[in-house]
Parts: sequence; C-alpha cells; structure tokens
Amino acid sequence: MPTDQYHEPPEELSAETRTFARVVTSLQEEAEAIGWYEQRISLEPDDEARAIMEVAQQEEFLHFAMDLEFLTRRNKKWQTALRGILFKDGDIVENKEAIEDEVEGG
Repeated sequence: MPTDQYHEPPEELSAETRTFARVVTSLQEEAEAIGWYEQRISLEPDDEARAIMEVAQQEEFLHFAMDLEFLTRRNKKWQTALRGILFKDGDIVENKEAIEDEVEGG
C-alpha cells in the first residue's frame, strides 16, 4: 500500500529503508503535533484545558526523542551531525560548520 512517505517504489526498497522511512514519517508527525499543541496552549484561556494540552505535548516530546534516537542509531552521518551540533555551547551555525566536512565525508 503506497503512501507519501515513499518517493521510490516501496517494493524495491530494503526492509531497513522502509522502516527508516516509517520512523522518519513518525518523527515528522510528532514534530507537527508538538507545533499544534504549542499553538493551542498559547491561546487556551482555560487553565485546566491548557494543563491537559501541556501534558499531551510533553508526551509528543518523548515520542519525538525516541524516533530521533532510533534513526540516529542507524545512521552514522546523523550521529556525527547531532554530536557536533546538539547540546553544544556557542553559535549553532559555527558548530555546524565545524562538523560539516566530517558529515559530508562520511
């Protein structure tokens, strides 16, 4: 059953690539849900409703993190990029530039 997550014929892709694509799609959906909750929370006047939405958004953060970790464990270039940029002090763009050759070179 084809979906928008594939840009090549799914039957020609390896099982690993199809799984990777599914989890990338899940990561995108989690990020989208986080954004939706952020908008709702920012406008919700009812404290109890807002609190419920905040809990739901926190769950999406965890789902996003799990998807990202799954994908990162299976892609060395992602591992390199994330280690070079995430949770680093300093300018984000400069951190990217410092790690760029290593990521592009593989």
